[in-house]
Amino acid sequence: MERKLRGRPENVLRVDLVRYMKYIVILGDGMADEPQEALGGKTPLEAAVTPTMDALAQQGEVGLLKTIPEGMSPGSDTANLAVMGYDPREYYTGRSPLEALSIGVPMKDTDVAMRCNLVTLSEDEPYEAKRIIDHSSDEISTEDAAVLLEAVRQELENETYQFYVGTSYRHCVIWANGKVETLAAPHDHLTEVIGPYLPENPVILGMMKRSYEILSNHPLNLERKARGLNPANSCWFWGAGTKPMVTSFEEKYGKKGTMISAVDLLKGIAVGAGMHNVIVPGANGGLHTNYEGKAQAAVDALLKENDDFVYVHLEGPDEMGHQGSLERKVQAIEYLDARVIRIVKEQMDASGEPYRMLILPDHPTPLRIRTHTGDPVPYLLYDSTKKLGDGRPYGEKSAAQSGILREEGFRMMDVLLEKMAG
Repeated sequence: MERKLRGRPENVLRVDLVRYMKYIVILGDGMADEPQEALGGKTPLEAAVTPTMDALAQQGEVGLLKTIPEGMSPGSDTANLAVMGYDPREYYTGRSPLEALSIGVPMKDTDVAMRCNLVTLSEDEPYEAKRIIDHSSDEISTEDAAVLLEAVRQELENETYQFYVGTSYRHCVIWANGKVETLAAPHDHLTEVIGPYLPENPVILGMMKRSYEILSNHPLNLERKARGLNPANSCWFWGAGTKPMVTSFEEKYGKKGTMISAVDLLKGIAVGAGMHNVIVPGANGGLHTNYEGKAQAAVDALLKENDDFVYVHLEGPDEMGHQGSLERKVQAIEYLDARVIRIVKEQMDASGEPYRMLILPDHPTPLRIRTHTGDPVPYLLYDSTKKLGDGRPYGEKSAAQSGILREEGFRMMDVLLEKMAG
């Protein structure tokens, strides 16, 4: 269920008889990283100017959390399921089915959903010898992507394969009576020759090759190249899975919750969990998103809609990690601190409502390799009513030295909600 961002009504009369604890997760996707020589041996998180997180860490608990179960792929899908309190081993059926939920795609039990990225491939070689230049086609707008996907759909769609527009470069294909196959994620193989990572299924491979023929000389892509942008010149299929079965968050935890994200994956998890999805104008999953709008939406969900729990997801740090941009990854973290966490903290403090806030990445996206790893992530848990930790700073090194390693990431939700000992 979706709830559009509402304007703030004036002269709101509030009668506070009992103050209930509010719970907040603010997740900087892919925020964790490795020490950088250019930053004097600090990680982007440690080097970023983050006065609000610094202040919260003085009163909070800092430690490490393992969000990716052993043997599972270190994706945002499994990691965010874990942070949401759902054991990926029990609930994960593939990435694309969760995104299909978000955009309202009907799935039968016999259907398989596949992610359809619009990627940039090199142009001069035969298809198998091409390289992945950009998994996001310069963070293509949804409007441009819809035009290109329509051109693909007109030629490739049939009763077996149905195409659906998602957000930015992220789209969906439903394969009727399909088979879950192992398909490589494009962001895991940036700059590499694609031959070894192409699907074995001749039909899926044929659709990818044909999509390149359709898109490489599309007028919109020629225009994008003239503007200095990467052309979205091929579909890339991956993330296959079957219809998901996620149980209600309210039934599981007794809390009414809201999701604030521009990414279909997170919105899909929320749909499956029976949470509200707030649509924030200008939120796009990139570095330049509507940070303030997301922060205000979180506060409004807690104080105006009287929700118990809100999950705010920011994709920017992950995208900058995939792009290998140190400067912009630091910038994304600083934006997260100044334009989201600060606003939420100040307004929650002003309201007088007690609250607990969990700040963390879902997984690392190291600049060195430009893809995800399954290493434990640093978390910061803050409680407005009491001191939780020893005042150590928030960052990878400090978290590793804390002596706290929570091995089962999906149990962190119980810690946040005070359903188990911290």
